[in-house]
Amino acid sequence: MLHAAGHPWSVTFSFGLWGAKLATLIGVNVSSWDYWQLSYPAVALENSLLADPTTVSNLGIILGALIASALSGNFSNQIKIDKKLFFAAMIGGFFMGYGARLAFGCNIGALFSGIASGSIHGWVWFLFAFIGSYFGVKCRKFFY
Repeated sequence: MLHAAGHPWSVTFSFGLWGAKLATLIGVNVSSWDYWQLSYPAVALENSLLADPTTVSNLGIILGALIASALSGNFSNQIKIDKKLFFAAMIGGFFMGYGARLAFGCNIGALFSGIASGSIHGWVWFLFAFIGSYFGVKCRKFFY
């Protein structure tokens, strides 16, 4: 990914970009926000989503998961969702996504790429991820 994108592997940048593109479509001027005036985000906001390597990578991951699921025979068009698990997934997904954007990366961008590039922030991220995981496991009993 470093060679193709020009930066270490990342995942969550595209989610913010998708949200910013959607907000722009409904009339919100996100290009005036400080974050979207930084050089890389500003260029990504102006270009097509398919010009963003993180978006293309994420779409490839999603498509690959769907293909693998279909080939294994586990893909189903019937939806059976337990309401408590759905609620737990929504809460967990929100906190994980919010935390990933605050940390400028998820376990891929902040942990894996951070440690691989020799940055202390990767190890700090690991410490807080470990603490968060501990409490997350303790909260599981409320959803089963």
